[in-house]
This record gives sequence, structure tokens and C-alpha cells, in this order.
Amino acid sequence: MTASAPWKKSSFSGGGEGNDCVQIADLRSHIAVRDSKAPNRATLTFPAGSFTAFLEALKSPHPTRR
Repeated sequence: MTASAPWKKSSFSGGGEGNDCVQIADLRSHIAVRDSKAPNRATLTFPAGSFTAFLEALKSPHPTRR
């Protein structure tokens, strides 16, 4: 399932080789997430709507963060 998925690396993967990041694949109804350093290990999947809500929450200012 995930081996042929269209994986995309984070644009915030850091300097150097850029290997310290996660990759995501849009599987239409679900979003798959994996560690780019270990692509053959476990993959997490989330319903697309839940993943979108998670990303939006990360972008929103949090009242306790300064």
C-alpha cells in the first residue's frame, strides 16, 4: 500500500542531507505519515479530515505560547 504511495518530504527537513523529517502521502481518504530515515518501518494513517484539522491547529496561535 504505502511503498508505491506518492510520498512528499517536509519542506522543513533541515539542513545538511535533509534526512531528519517525516514524509506524507495523500491517499485520498487518508493521509499516511512515515519517518524518512526508516521508510520501510511502520506507517501511521489518519482520516484526511482529521489530519487537516491537526495541521490547522498547529498553525493557530495558542493562548499559552509566547
